[in-house]
Amino acid sequence: MPPKDYPQTPDGRYFVSKGRLWRTTDPALPDDVRRAAIKRLMRARMDVRRAGDDDEALREARGRVQEAKEALGERGPVWWDDGAPDETQRAPWNSSYADWWAGLDAEAREKGGQDF
Repeated sequence: MPPKDYPQTPDGRYFVSKGRLWRTTDPALPDDVRRAAIKRLMRARMDVRRAGDDDEALREARGRVQEAKEALGERGPVWWDDGAPDETQRAPWNSSYADWWAGLDAEAREKGGQDF
């Protein structure tokens, strides 16, 4: 799920932050599965911060972040099945969502990190 203040694409696949599209959590995930993956993600992110100069601990923690993000559907194979490509990290104005982005008001675009 995207943070509430960020613009979300009409199909619910992405939200916009820092001027980029970021994939949302798979809405078909059962609530208990989603919550467990979020807990693993938060623990892994905490471990990334704690790793400091320990390269091995950092690599291991980042691997757990990746696994949790994949479990949520935010990375890895896309969770939709209509053949649409993954546009993660693309600027919305340079994507298949360009018309949607252009139609947003300035305040909404600003919340997405860019007011173009």
